[in-house]
Amino acid sequence: MSDTSASASSTGNIHRDARGASSRGSLLRALETSLSPLVGVACLWALALRMDGGIYTEYFLLGLGVFALTYPGPSRLTLSPRATLIDVLLSWGTTMGLLLAAGWVTGYMRAFSLDVISTWTVITPVVDGAAWFVLQRTAPALVRLQGPPERALVVGMNHQGLALADNLGATRFNNIEVVGFVDDRSRERLQADPRFSLLGRFDHLTEVINSQRISLIYISLPMASQPRILKILDDLKDTTASIYFVPDMFVTDLIQSKPTVLCGVPVISVCDTPFQGVNGLLKRGSDVVLSSLILVALAPLLLVIALAVKLGSPGPVIFKQRRYGQEGEEIVVYKFRSMTVAEDGPDIRQAQRDDKRITRLGAFLRKTSLDELPQFINVLQGRMSIVGPRPHAVAHNELYRKLIKGYMVRHKVKPGITGWAQVNGFRGETDTLEKMEGRIERDLDYLRNWSLKLDMLIILKTVRLVFKDQSAF
Repeated sequence: MSDTSASASSTGNIHRDARGASSRGSLLRALETSLSPLVGVACLWALALRMDGGIYTEYFLLGLGVFALTYPGPSRLTLSPRATLIDVLLSWGTTMGLLLAAGWVTGYMRAFSLDVISTWTVITPVVDGAAWFVLQRTAPALVRLQGPPERALVVGMNHQGLALADNLGATRFNNIEVVGFVDDRSRERLQADPRFSLLGRFDHLTEVINSQRISLIYISLPMASQPRILKILDDLKDTTASIYFVPDMFVTDLIQSKPTVLCGVPVISVCDTPFQGVNGLLKRGSDVVLSSLILVALAPLLLVIALAVKLGSPGPVIFKQRRYGQEGEEIVVYKFRSMTVAEDGPDIRQAQRDDKRITRLGAFLRKTSLDELPQFINVLQGRMSIVGPRPHAVAHNELYRKLIKGYMVRHKVKPGITGWAQVNGFRGETDTLEKMEGRIERDLDYLRNWSLKLDMLIILKTVRLVFKDQSAF
């Protein structure tokens, strides 16, 4: 019998509809994951051969490093041409940013021809975008080349089973055909979807598999049905079909869910931080590099703002406020003072339109987000990140954690200067519970879908919003 595997899916997805990505044929999956890494390496070696006379050791090692850094590549088959281009540019920009920073710090950049590296930087995203354009149009033919679709049977006609069948049917490059369901209940009790056949009861499972030539079986039964599941697995020992378990996930709001083994026991994480291992190093490294560059570049502006705040109204230049940081620990966050008061107690009123507490200079600073610039110092201190859920005042946290389910999950990571919520219409005053719920929902979406590329996208969107958004008071 094939190994039984568990799969869980999250409802939040920021970038794309990736439903059924794992159901594509092996050839197409291999092309998806290796296309962008191979393009990057091929462009580098071709340029080195043409412009520098050969693929010398340094170019060979750089190519291997690029492949290791970018593999496995993202799936872009379901993206529009515009979205594909944006995704390619962001991915390549992130990769080159890390490579150039590493080369500058180590001095390794001197080993390469500047013409080769600059041409490689420009040419690679063009070739990569064109390659994805070709793959998107040839993908259906590649799927057909791998033979007829695999026939699948879903055990249990319930919500998650129907959702799985819907997703497989809606995927454009799918190599799986859902033949039908088996369930002990009648169609009347099931309120079954007429699009899918009910092929029999659980006791008839083996006969259905043989008669329908089933090669994939998805067991979609509640976790509480353990005796029934064990009986079904026992009945399936005489088949050669691959078997997958689709848990009902009584916990539906999964954050960074992934299977792991703990002391020899398989477990599935329900709520976890995305910043572990290499991801944690990438996140911290990008924070340190970017915040250092920003503080150095904007040092004259910081001095001018500090002087203007000091001369504009009595009070300190820097406003310090207690916020909740990672794991709910209190941190001190810096901002340029934009009000005549510096509230940091148990009862804090959010800034509102035409708020009398805001100074004339403060209104400008808040509108342009210049008051947030001292928080790059918080980033260097390790208290904050450039991108993450925006920190709220402690008083607001204590209020909303009682009103919004899952509110404190956003504190699994460091708070950010900007975030996914802020670039999606939830910047500024949250004067209703619905607005705060919308902000929290997008913060949790960020945790589910984090990538370094997403951070870069949020930063670019933030820069644009600084000049357009009118909702920050």
